[in-house]
Amino acid sequence: MRVDSHHHLWQYDPIAYDWISDEMAVLKKDFSAELLKKELDRNKIDYCIAVQARQSDAETLYLLEQADEHPFIAGVVGWTDLLAEDIEERLKAYKKYPKLKGFRHILQAEEPDFLYKYEFRRGIAALQKFDFTYDLLILPNQLPEAIDLVENFPDTRFVIDHIAKPKIRQHELSIWAGLMREIARHRNVHCKLSGIVTEANWENWTPEQITPYLDAVFEVFDTTRLMFGSDWPVCLLAGTYDKVKTLIEQYFQDLYIDQEEIEAIFGGNAKSFYKIQG
Repeated sequence: MRVDSHHHLWQYDPIAYDWISDEMAVLKKDFSAELLKKELDRNKIDYCIAVQARQSDAETLYLLEQADEHPFIAGVVGWTDLLAEDIEERLKAYKKYPKLKGFRHILQAEEPDFLYKYEFRRGIAALQKFDFTYDLLILPNQLPEAIDLVENFPDTRFVIDHIAKPKIRQHELSIWAGLMREIARHRNVHCKLSGIVTEANWENWTPEQITPYLDAVFEVFDTTRLMFGSDWPVCLLAGTYDKVKTLIEQYFQDLYIDQEEIEAIFGGNAKSFYKIQG
């Protein structure tokens, strides 16, 4: 089983997806499950995880509808208001959807100390109760907050999206790498090899520029807690689906790790983390 652990689907609306700026014009259109299936088939990917791209329960339900219609969508990471007082009731209602695996909030857009908020942590505690995962969409400066969070919820399954979005364009490495080493000490934390090329220069990035960042996460998460994610269609800002997959595939082939470990990164780890059946 080969799994793309991170992609998006949307019916484009400029108000709903106001984060898509003019310089991201390639994203200002619909991206359907049918379009995605062509990318998956060409790249020999069997299943995928659809992840929310806007903070709306309506989008969560839309992704679940898509997952019901398309068996290759093995799971959904949705959104709901984790700060809501009725969070347990919300999660109880969502538990009836077997393909709903976890939740995500656009933490990178929040004010400092958001991850310390009582209401947010009450929501994280509720996720643990209902056995939902949590995707951490954060920037490097939020890693200290994230480290404290995962330390306080050792039984919750966390995954870092986009390797915490290091500043590859600015060649900033050491502080981010040190914090990634610290968060990786917590065995309940995984890391997605996704959204990397869009942190580099969109027009002229090279594998050599990205290799030090892959080295850093491989060193601390090894092959047991890393999972491939395309971040399609956002990846189109800097490269095709094929180019993104080839970047990750070639990196691990050059390390001469065995095929079993490569299969874990390209499917096994996501299957285990999100409890995908089959």
